[in-house]
Amino acid sequence: MPEIKRILAADDEEVNRILLEKMLSKLGHEPVMAKDGFDALDKIAGGIDLVLLDVMMPDMDGFEVVRRIRSRPFTRDIPVIMVTALSSRDDRLKAVEAGANDFIAKPVDMTELRVRMGSLLKMKEAQDSLKIYQANLEETVRVRTEALRLAVDNLAQQQRDTQAAHLDTVKRLAIASEYKDKDTADHIQRISDFCGLLGRFLDLSETEIDLLVHASPMHDVGKIGIADHILLKPGALDGSEWEIMKSHTLIGGKILKDSSSEVLQAGEIIALSHHEKWNGSGYPSGLSGQDIPIFGRICAVADVFDALTNKRPYKEAFSNEEALRIMAEGRGAHFDPQILDMFLGNLDAVLAIQHKYKIG
Repeated sequence: MPEIKRILAADDEEVNRILLEKMLSKLGHEPVMAKDGFDALDKIAGGIDLVLLDVMMPDMDGFEVVRRIRSRPFTRDIPVIMVTALSSRDDRLKAVEAGANDFIAKPVDMTELRVRMGSLLKMKEAQDSLKIYQANLEETVRVRTEALRLAVDNLAQQQRDTQAAHLDTVKRLAIASEYKDKDTADHIQRISDFCGLLGRFLDLSETEIDLLVHASPMHDVGKIGIADHILLKPGALDGSEWEIMKSHTLIGGKILKDSSSEVLQAGEIIALSHHEKWNGSGYPSGLSGQDIPIFGRICAVADVFDALTNKRPYKEAFSNEEALRIMAEGRGAHFDPQILDMFLGNLDAVLAIQHKYKIG
């Protein structure tokens, strides 16, 4: 059974409205009658499928009514048939320009009305189906986009959680390496911050700085393998003890070796190279100059400053002035001159980190 359509018919003549109402009812549609243009514009908002519009109406003619119908987003696609006694070419062009879809002459013939309405109603059904399809498609895209966004957000959060857990494990490994030192946590944090500061002064990339910050606390991880009587000896180490102490660099390298983690790979480099010296007199490999990885050269400056200015089992803490004097003497011998100059030239930032993690 054909779907009943709501047809709006506007005419200022009552006899014409009665005639159109009967015709529309006989054709199986629901007629909605309007006595003039203003009445038509009020009633069209109620879900109309097609408009039959008289041209010659007082106050607002059919041309103006169809223009207003086309100007409204929610009515612009409704088919409009102009019902008119006018037959001139100019009148028809004017109706087309205003937005009319078709014409039917007065007096209205029911067969012609059925045919002309049927064509336009089919067109509107197709348009409505397309709109529904587009709306459903847009909603499907919106839902799937939102689902994808949530999935991406969840994945990103999982990655952040995994990275945080990974870095927490790395930090705890670094703490374990110096567990016997009461200043452990502050020491590794100062080393991390000093290295990050130097990395920025040296214009390393953000990725390199991030690796340096997280890997540098593992510089002495190999001390896990050094016996307490050597590690905590209150006086100077003898020759054999010193050789054992130096092996912490190799032990650290072995602990961190062959990891798939970039942070642990950087930690391995730092563990093996932070006691190398610019002039080649360091250990464990006797590297010199640019052959020493830059992460190791950076950590050497940070580690020596922190070691000099803090109490150790074998010595009391030096003042900042004395520590800086000792380090300046090592320029070009112990330390990379450029990195040491950066460190000494930015003492305010260095001392701010020192103060932040000050003992006691």
